[in-house]
Parts: sequence; C-alpha cells; structure tokens
Amino acid sequence: MDVVIDRHRIRATTKSEDGSNRMKVGYIGLGNMGRGMALNLVKAGHDVTVFDLSSEAMDALVSAGAKAASSLRDLTKSVDVVFTSLPGPPQVEAVVLGPDGILDNIAPGKVLFELSTSSRELALRIHQAFAEKGATMLDAPVSGGPVGASSGDMAFWVGGDRETFERYLPLLKAMGDKPRHVGPIGSGTIVKLVNNLTGQMFLTVMAETFSVAVKAGVDPLELWDALRLGVIGKGSALNMLTQQFLPGHFDPPAFALNLAYKDVNLATQLGRDLGVPMRLANLTLAEMTEALGRGLGDKDCRIYMQLQLERAGVTIAVDPEELAARQANPPGQAG
Repeated sequence: MDVVIDRHRIRATTKSEDGSNRMKVGYIGLGNMGRGMALNLVKAGHDVTVFDLSSEAMDALVSAGAKAASSLRDLTKSVDVVFTSLPGPPQVEAVVLGPDGILDNIAPGKVLFELSTSSRELALRIHQAFAEKGATMLDAPVSGGPVGASSGDMAFWVGGDRETFERYLPLLKAMGDKPRHVGPIGSGTIVKLVNNLTGQMFLTVMAETFSVAVKAGVDPLELWDALRLGVIGKGSALNMLTQQFLPGHFDPPAFALNLAYKDVNLATQLGRDLGVPMRLANLTLAEMTEALGRGLGDKDCRIYMQLQLERAGVTIAVDPEELAARQANPPGQAG
C-alpha cells in the first residue's frame, strides 16, 4: 500500500497488479440509481464494498465483484471514500448522522460524496459535522436517471472542497461522464433542485399551452411537431438567456417588450374565449404589464425577468466574454 501524508490529510491507495491506482470505495444505497453507479465502479477495477437494506441488491453487486458489508460501521471503517445514494433527506440523515452511522465511524482524512437529492440545510450540517472530525463531505447529486446510472451518461454537480473533487475525479468519471464542480458546499444540491424544479415548471407550462391549443381545435401531435420548428423547439430554452438575461443587456432589443406583450395578451384572450384556465399565462402577462408600466416597452422583452431578480434582491450581470467562452465549450467537462 502507498501512503501519502501531508499537513492536512492522510490518503491511502492500493496498487493493482498492472500498477494502476485502485481506491477502496464504499457505496451505500443500491436502488435504481445506486446499483448502476456502484456496478460501474466495480467494472472500473476499484475495490468496492457495498451496503444496502436489501440483501438481493447486495447479492447482485457481490456477484459482479463487490464486497458486502455487514453494517454501516463495517463499510465506513474499511474504505477511504464513501458514496451514498439514498431516497431523500430522512434516509440521508439516518445513514450519515444516525446512531452508529457514517459520522460515528468516519476517520480523519476520509471523504463522503453524498449523491442523493437532499436539502441544502442537511448538506451544510453534515459538512460541518465531518469537518469537526477532520473528514470531508461533498454534496454531489446526480442527473441522468437509472438508464444513465447504468450507461455512465450522468451529470454530477459537486459542491465542496475543489481539491478533494479533483483528487477523486477518477471515481466520479468511472460512474458518469459529466462530473462538474459548481461551487462551495451546498452548491451541488442547489443546482440539482433548481434543475428538477425547472423541468417540472416547464411541464406545467406545456400543459397550459397545449390545453388552450387543443381546446381551440389543433391536433396535439400536429402542435408538438409544429412547435419543434420554432425558437423553443430548435434549441434549449437556456439559449434564450444568453444575449439579454445573463449579461443584463436589454437594449437594443431582439424582440421588444411591447410586441411580446401584444402576443401574450392575445394568447390569454384566446384562453378566456375558450374558457381555459390560464394561470401561468396570466402571471406572465401581469409581469409584462408591470414592466410596461415602468416605461420599459422599448427594451428587450426579457427585461420583465428583472422584476423577479429585484424581488429576490439579486443581480445577474455575467461578463459577456466569459459567457462566450462557456458557450464555445461543450458542457460536461470537469471544471
């Protein structure tokens, strides 16, 4: 065994017969997501110990080459880095902070990557408790679903110590092809929650817009196919933020607010004519109306988005050169 010692941490790695670094990894939670990720670690040649309440799930990993731990204590004490993939905050708190859980058995220099979709408050609390014991915790929720967990087509949004992220990047890349450090502890959880919220809100919008179009007599399949030809259908909605919203530049306009207001007003009127509830459309119209009342009709239509930033007490003004550099590089690169 090779041991590396510095002022801050003790790290141990084992060498395989071919001389490559193998890490002693613990994986807790072998559900729809965890099973595939743990299996990818085994396939990558790492020394993997697993624990789950389901003996069937454990047996499947053991048959693939993993070791089975008899308890959280057994697993935590036998590995150098632990990954947890659990259903939600109650399970995370029980496994990590509960009696004889990970915290009770973690040694100085050891690391926990918490992959669950959990709460920022809990991530901060776990991080603090680990720091008091000389250990490190990073929140690293994932996106890709069970299929991605098995295939390796996965995003990891990691918050916490950057040096630790980079040191264990080979493990993350063994599980998924898009690991990314996104900021200090808790940032990974924030990105994951906002990602999921955006997706569900977008679906709510689609339900409303499709309902009015179908009520008006348009075939839903024809509508879907036709919308793919427009701005929304031809690219990510995130691309609509790059020229105005992110840099905070709304003049000259690409599409003026007063023209966009006219369109949204006509669409909501269509809903009223048909007796279709248009709650989201009416909210959007109200935001645009307020912006018009401030004399912003000649600015780019996206300027009404500033009202929400104002209420939240935040300012967004991304450097255009940095934004262009990010656009020039495909997402998914570690960094």
